[in-house]
Amino acid sequence: MPFTATVLTMFPEAFPGPLGVSLIGTAWRERGLWSLDTVDIRAFSTDTRGFLDDTPAGGGPGAVLKADVVARALDSVSGAGRPLLYMSARGRPLTQARVKEWAKADGITVLCGRFEGVDQRVLDARGFEEVSVGNAVLAGGEAAAMVAIEACVRLLPGVLGSGDSLSSESFEDGLLEHPQYTRPRTFEGFDIPEVLLSGDHKRIAQWRQAQRETTTRERRPDLWAAHLAKSQLKGEKARGE
Repeated sequence: MPFTATVLTMFPEAFPGPLGVSLIGTAWRERGLWSLDTVDIRAFSTDTRGFLDDTPAGGGPGAVLKADVVARALDSVSGAGRPLLYMSARGRPLTQARVKEWAKADGITVLCGRFEGVDQRVLDARGFEEVSVGNAVLAGGEAAAMVAIEACVRLLPGVLGSGDSLSSESFEDGLLEHPQYTRPRTFEGFDIPEVLLSGDHKRIAQWRQAQRETTTRERRPDLWAAHLAKSQLKGEKARGE
């Protein structure tokens, strides 16, 4: 069975979106390397009007998706043992390390919230991991779900063709990726760095590494601090300290 991404959502029509195009889409539709299923949470409401939310316990604005409705939707899905993800601004950050672990499974099940969120009891009872794609609040979890799914699917064997392109990407070793260039040699007064045209692979590798370090230090001091700590620990082990 291919890797299967199952999405629990109020808006199944939002999918596949960008998951259906380019290499990711081809790997799904034409090559069968992964599959995408959507489950309409509304179908599991027992209310005659199809309501699946209610007012927050304790008062306050908005509405909350009901635990029993979400549970019935989840129970309709096969694939026991797959990671259960709930896309939430209060979740732990999406990281490449977490994505690589999820991609080792035979699929993931992703719950998309709306309104004020989902009743915490179903998240706790069913073992959902709350996942955030950034320090911003979205109207719903659909866009975030696509991010998580694409991050997993692109790691599957054969999806991107060559695995070599994955080895030097951002976050693979704790650093951001170096800048990329291609023809034309000059664009609006900006030239391709001469070192990249030198043919000297050692110098090119050194330049790229330096660019990765500079970019990470300037843009993501948190990653840079972790990188330095890891490098220091590795040095201490090498010296037998």
